[in-house]
Amino acid sequence: MQSRLDLLGAIVAHIIFISSIITFISRMIFKLRPGHWVGIPILLMAIPLVYLLIKAPANNRTFLYYVQLGSMLLWLVLLFLVDYVFKVDFRQTRWMVISYVMLYFAGAGGMIGIAAEAGRGWTTSAIILFLIAAVLAFVQRGVTGI
Repeated sequence: MQSRLDLLGAIVAHIIFISSIITFISRMIFKLRPGHWVGIPILLMAIPLVYLLIKAPANNRTFLYYVQLGSMLLWLVLLFLVDYVFKVDFRQTRWMVISYVMLYFAGAGGMIGIAAEAGRGWTTSAIILFLIAAVLAFVQRGVTGI
């Protein structure tokens, strides 16, 4: 059972990274605004992340595992609230953007750890996708200002 949960975690991590990459590229190419439907797949990853969190105690997960899942879930909740529910235009306020980006990278970095539970191949590909997403996050911000 634990190996299936590890695989689920790795797949979710990859979907988060790939969704982030698609979102950043779409913002640059198509000038999409935050809250566009292209971000829905990343929001849906909250469901399997909550499932992994629920199953964690039965699989003797470390405290770090909870922090990794929790930081991504926290960012997903924040993303949902600011971009889809309240449509808060905070991206021009430096301290808010810095806080938001720090939470994103904490969650995304944690997802590397979640993917690592499934093995070296998943870890390597997660790191590569994370680095691509990280570069695109800053390039997209520079190109679009959002």
